[in-house]
Amino acid sequence: MTDDIGTDRLNLLPLRVEHAAEMAGVLADPALHTYTGGAPATPEELDARYRRLVAGSPDPAVRWLNWVIRLREEGCLVGTVQATITSAEALAEIAWIVGTPWQGRGIAGEAARGLVGWLGTQSVRTVVAHIHPDHRASAAVAASAGLAATDEWQDGEVRWLKPLQ
Repeated sequence: MTDDIGTDRLNLLPLRVEHAAEMAGVLADPALHTYTGGAPATPEELDARYRRLVAGSPDPAVRWLNWVIRLREEGCLVGTVQATITSAEALAEIAWIVGTPWQGRGIAGEAARGLVGWLGTQSVRTVVAHIHPDHRASAAVAASAGLAATDEWQDGEVRWLKPLQ
C-alpha cells in the first residue's frame, strides 16, 4: 500500500479507481496534452486506466505508485503525481500533472517536492523525469524538486535527474 503524503497545502492520496470520475473533469482540458500528446480521457477510459494502475505492474521488479493531488483548502482533486520505481536500479521515474484551473499556483512544484521527499525515505537512489524541451512550466517544477537537466534525451524529451544517496 502506498503512503499518504502531506505538504503545506496538499494531500497526496494513493490513487483509487473511485477517483476516475472527478479526475476526468480535472484533466479534461486538451491543452494539458500539448507536450505529451493524446487527448483527455473519458471517465470510462480513466476508470479502466486506474484499474490497471491500481492492480500494479506485472513485473515484480517494477512498482507503479500513483497519487491524486487534493488541495485541502478547496477540498477537491487538482492533479496527479506518479513514480515508477525500478528495484534493480533503485531508480524512480516521476511525473506530474495539474488541471488547468489550478496551474500557476505552485501546486505541481509542491506536489513534486513532497513526492521526491517521500522517495528519499524509500530504497531509491536516483529520481528522474523526462520533460519536453519547450515545456518551461514542467522544467520549473523539476528544478524546484531538486532535479537538474542532463544532456541525455529520451523520445524527444530531456532527462532530468536528482541523486538521493
